Amino acid sequence: MKKLASLMLATMVLTGCAQSSDKQAVTAQDLQHHRYLLQSVDGKPLTGIKRVPELSFGENMHVYGAMCNRFMGQATLADNTLSAKGLGMTMMMCVEPQLNQLDHMLNDMLTSGAQVELAKQQLTLKTSQHTLVYKLADLVN
Repeated sequence: MKKLASLMLATMVLTGCAQSSDKQAVTAQDLQHHRYLLQSVDGKPLTGIKRVPELSFGENMHVYGAMCNRFMGQATLADNTLSAKGLGMTMMMCVEPQLNQLDHMLNDMLTSGAQVELAKQQLTLKTSQHTLVYKLADLVN
């Protein structure tokens, strides 16, 4: 009887550990009404820029923000993939070349679809080529 109880306890513990390592699905409600500030690009901290790029989510997965240019559009979220085809964007040339590059990078990532991870006030967007890590800034209306 003691062996059976020990075996059952061990099984429950292992099952709990296996389930806790699974990534949670990100939902539109998880992102909605939040504003994120870009912290790193491809594992390197963002440095030497005056304006911190941001990304915000409004009602019904309306996405907007700014890198060099301001952008907005309708996003979709399915199977932890965030997509936003046809973003509207201002077309200014920035003094900071890094922001110009980030404009193109984010647009390409959202057009092709980026994997989304959300953990401890951190939003990560990943493709096979790039990883952008954002920190939760605040709630938006």
